[in-house]
Amino acid sequence: MATTNPRIKALSDVGVSIWLDDLNRPMIGSGDLQKLIDEQDVVGVTTNPTIFASALKDGTAYNEQVKQLADQGAGVDDAVFAITTEDVRNACDVMRPVYDATDGQDGRVSIEVDPRLAHETQKTVEMAKQLWQTVDRPNVMIKIPATVEGLPAITQVLAEGISVNVTLIFSLERYRGVMNAFLTGLEQAREAGKELPSIRSVASFFVSRVDSEIDKRLDAIGSDEAKALKGKAGVANARLAYQAYEEVFGTPRWQTLADDGAHTQRPLWASTGVKDPAYPDTMYVVELAAPDTVNTMPPKTLEALADHGEVKGDAVTGSYDDAKTVLDQLEQLGVSYADVVAVLETEGVEKFEKSWDELLASVEGELTTAGGNADYATQEA
Repeated sequence: MATTNPRIKALSDVGVSIWLDDLNRPMIGSGDLQKLIDEQDVVGVTTNPTIFASALKDGTAYNEQVKQLADQGAGVDDAVFAITTEDVRNACDVMRPVYDATDGQDGRVSIEVDPRLAHETQKTVEMAKQLWQTVDRPNVMIKIPATVEGLPAITQVLAEGISVNVTLIFSLERYRGVMNAFLTGLEQAREAGKELPSIRSVASFFVSRVDSEIDKRLDAIGSDEAKALKGKAGVANARLAYQAYEEVFGTPRWQTLADDGAHTQRPLWASTGVKDPAYPDTMYVVELAAPDTVNTMPPKTLEALADHGEVKGDAVTGSYDDAKTVLDQLEQLGVSYADVVAVLETEGVEKFEKSWDELLASVEGELTTAGGNADYATQEA
């Protein structure tokens, strides 16, 4: 875990855990994941339906398992579950030394609950437990979306002693709801006699998608004032989220949990690959460097950081007034923050559902090709 790259080391030295937003079977088997751990200070992995859908389309790494599943007459949902949990279990094993060395803070691999359940609390809880039991590794994290229905699911899953990666957070108000769900979950876990030090959580705040949506609206306004605000909202929003994190984890309510060994729910910056080529490709890494955070990067962003990223220390603490000014100026121009984050959450769930459908279709095709049963109709989740 000791990189020789000075740019990556500079980010780690600020207190940022570098996680990779990518996973596929060849990466695990070839030693490429281990190489990223050794050379690029990668200390965690996140997955999502889009990543798995892409992995299944490429190469032949999954053929043998698909053939076995087809021979067993597995339905497409069961096949997807088996394929994805195997990849995550194997990645957990590669990451286990990092998990041990960091006392469980890092060395984590995240796997997502079926996004079609994003608005169903109890089914989300049930699938989260099933994923946890099936992967059967202490360093797995179960991803649950921060929808209104997801919040009570987050509490219930944490109360079971299961580590959770809360995903698809866009708004500051929802983020406060997520932190409340986390604290409530830990309080319930303590009442149930669970060991709090073993429960870990991160809150994944999406960044680049905020700029994509707001920039589109600023372009439509078209004034010089609007153009001057392009590319500023994503970072400003995330910086204000960090302010909220500092506030909540400075309260007496939190302190009573910390006294029993609980760990904070670290902010995780997600969607950190820039969507607009006009922006620096390391913008969402360098400008969000802060202690006790995670930045999960797609491979291209990690490569850009290693090649030319200029980390200048903590870029977040104390930036809150400027960040608030950005959001205030957007409101004055008629860009509704409330509408933007509502649109992004709806689209975020829809995008993951679409990727999940692509994953199901891909596996269904593979099962059919492998000579399994003719009927691979999607089972009810």
